[in-house]
Parts: sequence; structure tokens; C-alpha cells
Amino acid sequence: MFPPELPPVSNKALYVYRILMKWLSFFIFGFSSLILGIIIFPPLRLVLRSREQFKRYGRRFVSFYMNVFVSFMHIVGIVNLEAGSREPYLHLSSKIIVANHPSLLDIVMLLSLIPNADCIVNARLALNIIGVVIRQLYILNSLEFDDLLRASSESLDQGNCLIIFPEGTRTPRSEKIILKKGAARISLFCNCGIIPLHIGGTDKFGLGKRDPWTGFNPRERYVYRISMGEEIHPEKYLSLSSPAAVKTMTKELSAFLFPEY
Repeated sequence: MFPPELPPVSNKALYVYRILMKWLSFFIFGFSSLILGIIIFPPLRLVLRSREQFKRYGRRFVSFYMNVFVSFMHIVGIVNLEAGSREPYLHLSSKIIVANHPSLLDIVMLLSLIPNADCIVNARLALNIIGVVIRQLYILNSLEFDDLLRASSESLDQGNCLIIFPEGTRTPRSEKIILKKGAARISLFCNCGIIPLHIGGTDKFGLGKRDPWTGFNPRERYVYRISMGEEIHPEKYLSLSSPAAVKTMTKELSAFLFPEY
């Protein structure tokens, strides 16, 4: 059941409890997302007739909800979020946030920290239970890349931060990690800096790519230890050709996000 690098379960009763609390948390997340999309957002859209204003307040409401959700998971004993001082996250503006992606809850943690966060979302997620929220607030990666660049530029110009997971999917446990170059291309196109965030902590077995839903870390809670790297400024690469600049920026990101490789 467990990958060979993980130890056996030390407390079976506690392990079962944590799995049940994980299932309960995801049920609450899905149900409350429906409430947001069907009951709360429609009247908010009527009051805030400007689409940009609706999105701004809608994203801040989602950030508040994510904080509540993370607090609930902490209270029931399955998640700890360790991000140090939250002040740097609260004052980010017009930055591209690039992070590694070890688990299902990564976006939850980042949205809870960054109140003005926009993000580029896999279009398939817009078809599931939280799709009603995603379609109203965030950028879908089903757009042609030129349209994606324009949508990203408009969002960044409005002071939003744009969250991107450059792997395009959750980090595989043992496969080769390949970063897509979209974040660097958007940074150069929009002339916006990149803030790299590393998501570490305890093993996220049960939330990772192809992990069983019946899985959990066999010994401890999920700990999300988030650290912020130095901003990567696109101006540093203006002397390079566009392909070379994109490649160099992506390598710099990879060195921070995956130091073990």
C-alpha cells in the first residue's frame, strides 16, 4: 500500500481517524464550493455590476473561505500550515507566483495566504463540483496561448498575483520532473517579476499524483511548510534572446523549487 520510502503505520486508530477527517474535509470543501457558486456569488454579481470588481471581491472572499477551511483541517488534526509571517503574502501585487505542486491542497494553501490571487487553472477542473467557482473567477488554460498571455497581462495590470504550477500537474513521486516554460514567457511578456514559493513539509501520501484516496501519511499530519524565494526580475534577461531568456529563467525556478534534483 505504501511507497517503500515511507515507514509503516504507527497508530492504526489515529491513521483511520485522519483518513475519515480527510474525506470529511473534501466533502465540506465540495459542498461549500457549490454554496459559493450557486447561492453567494449570483447576488454578489448583481450588486457588483463591474466584472473586474466582482472578480476582485470574489477572490478575496475565496481567500477568506480557504483560511477557514485550512483552520478546520488544523483543528481536526490533519493539516498544519507553516508559512512564517503572513505579511509578505498580504502585500504582494502584480507578481507571478510559481510553486511546486506535491498535493491536491497546494492551491488551497496559496489562496489562503494571498488574498488577491488569480490563477491559471486546468480546464478539466472547471467541469467538476467546484467548476462553478473556477469559471467565474480564474483563467482557464484551455485558451490559445496568445489569449492566455493577454488574460494574464490584464489580471496582473489590475494588481492581482497570478499563481502558476509549472509542472502542469502534481509532482510525481518517482518520475522525472519537467517544468513547462509558460511562467517565464508570461513574465517576459508582461514584464512582471516571479516570486518562487517552495512547498515542503511532511510527505503528502494520499494527496499526491495517483495516490489512493484511502492513503494518508502513516506517522503524522500533513505539514505544509512554505518558503518564499528571491524575486526573479525579467529585466535581468533582456540581453538574451527570448528562447534563451525563457530557458534560463525556467532553470533558475527549477533550482529553487527542486533543490534535491
